[in-house]
Amino acid sequence: MKPLGRTLAPLQQAAEQLGKLEEPIAPPPAPVRHWLRPPGSLHEEQFRQTCSRCSECVRVCPAHAIKIDFTGDQGEGLPYIEPDVMSCVMCSGLSCMNNCPTGALQSTLADYIDMGVAVWHEYSCLRTSGEDCTICVEACPVGAKALVLEEERVKVREGCTGCGKCQHDCPTSPKSITVLPRSAR
Repeated sequence: MKPLGRTLAPLQQAAEQLGKLEEPIAPPPAPVRHWLRPPGSLHEEQFRQTCSRCSECVRVCPAHAIKIDFTGDQGEGLPYIEPDVMSCVMCSGLSCMNNCPTGALQSTLADYIDMGVAVWHEYSCLRTSGEDCTICVEACPVGAKALVLEEERVKVREGCTGCGKCQHDCPTSPKSITVLPRSAR
């Protein structure tokens, strides 16, 4: 076989195999993104079906933490909270829940709010390098029910609401404490 023939033979075999494919190759599915939803939100699928996107929760949020991106790029067009920008502050009136006209946000006692859970990243925490940082613990609106120092480590407790205040106030980059949204658990 001539040199050109040896080069073309594998290409011809590959072309024949491609021609035998019955179905086109589908692109991989888009990765699932998880969003931190406002306090009192129904479980994700119910929330998506119930929320009318009326923006009432955005309007009444005293911290201006709740956003809606009507393009759908952020929060998939539904109310969401981005803790790096502004966290839920667990305001005393919990206005978002108490003003939702559709029931997508249910009135919930502060002790039972479950937006997500904080996750401490020891490797990037200032405490790991010997600094006495307690910003996340001090910033937590729930207090010792959610975050404590235990043996010089940040410990997240069951009382964490996932409000994102610890993440918002954390001075490191990347953040040493982040919130895992409820839908991601």
